[in-house]
Amino acid sequence: MTANSHQEPNRLRDFPVSFFATVMGLSGLTLAVRRFEKVHELGHQTSVILFVLTAGLFLFLAAIYLRKVMAHPQAVAEEWTHPVRISFFPAISISLILLATAAHGIHDGLSLLLWMAGATAHLGMTLSVMTAWINHSRFEITHSNPAWFIPVVGNVLVPIVGVQHAPADISWLFFTIGILFWIVLLTIIINRLFFHSPLPGKLVPTLAILLAPPSVGFVSWVALTGVIDPTARLLYFAAVFFFLLLLAQLPKFAKLGFALSWWAYSFPLAAFTIATFLMGQDSGTKFYLWLGDALLALLTLVISGLVLRTLAAIKNGDICKPEH
Repeated sequence: MTANSHQEPNRLRDFPVSFFATVMGLSGLTLAVRRFEKVHELGHQTSVILFVLTAGLFLFLAAIYLRKVMAHPQAVAEEWTHPVRISFFPAISISLILLATAAHGIHDGLSLLLWMAGATAHLGMTLSVMTAWINHSRFEITHSNPAWFIPVVGNVLVPIVGVQHAPADISWLFFTIGILFWIVLLTIIINRLFFHSPLPGKLVPTLAILLAPPSVGFVSWVALTGVIDPTARLLYFAAVFFFLLLLAQLPKFAKLGFALSWWAYSFPLAAFTIATFLMGQDSGTKFYLWLGDALLALLTLVISGLVLRTLAAIKNGDICKPEH
């Protein structure tokens, strides 16, 4: 009992905000399965079950992190001032936005409440993180990494269900913020990757995040405009290129030891899967639907593996340690 009493406070103190990336990944799987069900005219039982499980996980993680805020405020402050971990705080608001998107069609009232909370919180997070970047005295170019996309590019998620809940101009505001800073941050990240030291091992999986902005941007653009026009195609095929680029990095990914950062593989792949299904539906080209089916199978395998590896790491005490 003495050992447990000493161990639990430390693990709570070191519980990382990046754990919310698991909710992003499972929400992405839920939405990808929902799109698969729609494409193949199936019932929504599977996606509803996934939504309930994902919502439960979010509540569980939120309760733990709230406990950390109350018990170890200094540890939370240290995460906020960390050049990498600060980017994961908006994963909380993004999780709410994704849950709102998944809830649409299941319980529209709940979807609206989640969307309002998520969109408001994410705008606040975006302003807070960008203010921290502007006013910093410690960040260097080598601190930048693809996780920096999370705070600002997460805004592109808002219109996907936002067009159902609010005037279109609100969705256009969020979309503009996300796309504008995707271009800005993409330039910074490519500069860092090409001309500076390689990413540390635990951050290498964040390269997968490069796939998310154009994939989500495509889905959001189609939600806003209702058509697959040249801009939509530009976004989709940018995602295709990043997917191919990531495939070329598989030998590097295969050499990495497991860390919580592996969850960076999940949501971007889910976003690309959803974008591919949407491309097939709206263009009428069956190739994209077949590709979407294959991507969903891959996504299911990836997330199943991540869940198993995460549970094993938790059991073995390999997560929630100071070095994480």
